Amino acid sequence: MALLEVQGVGKTFGALRALDGVDVSVRANTFHGLIGPNGSGKSTLLKAIAGAHLADDGTITFDGSDITKMRAADRARRGLSLKFQITAVLPELSVYDNLLLSIQADEPVWALVRSRSRGEAHDRVMDALERFRLADRADDLAGELSHGLQQWLEIAMALMRRPKLLLLDEPTGGMSPEERRATGELLMPIKADCALVIVEHDLDFIKDICDHLTVLDQGRVLDDGTVAEIEASPKVQEVYTTRV
Repeated sequence: MALLEVQGVGKTFGALRALDGVDVSVRANTFHGLIGPNGSGKSTLLKAIAGAHLADDGTITFDGSDITKMRAADRARRGLSLKFQITAVLPELSVYDNLLLSIQADEPVWALVRSRSRGEAHDRVMDALERFRLADRADDLAGELSHGLQQWLEIAMALMRRPKLLLLDEPTGGMSPEERRATGELLMPIKADCALVIVEHDLDFIKDICDHLTVLDQGRVLDDGTVAEIEASPKVQEVYTTRV
């Protein structure tokens, strides 16, 4: 059984049919890439899965439950975590405190008042700082980090709630080739505990880390398969030759 099942999902904005009968299936502990030309519906699909947009048609099932009309906050509590394309760290707080607040988001007020959660979360924060190469910047303000390091911090923040599925929207946008390579290395270990759906324009990056790809074009699924199958697909080759 798939961890995530998107069936016949549609979304319309005014006269624009952004998604038109999209089907996507994501297994647990796999990395699934969404690719396609600009305006093909990739980010809209990601937001429909997370609840930032509610689908007009179809169903979205996550971990065995229908979440199609569920609020974004309730989806997050069930194990969905989304990192948008635009970085959303808290720039006036330290790197450490950004991670700490990500853990404390669901803590009861009495625990926060007593500062119990800070002590219990310290080891998790320090582990995340080490894993995402931020340990030497723990006390720096998040706003002082480079763009690439802020992206890593926000990915770490999204993982602090131990999601079953992480959604990433163009996490390597604006990064150098070396930073993109390092981002792939940082993401690979999470596969043991968390599935990933990622929107990305860097095809070399997404092919290196993903087990499965879905290609969207004009709001519809153009093709779906393994990396090798998508690379050999005449339909995909035609789109990327003429429209990208």
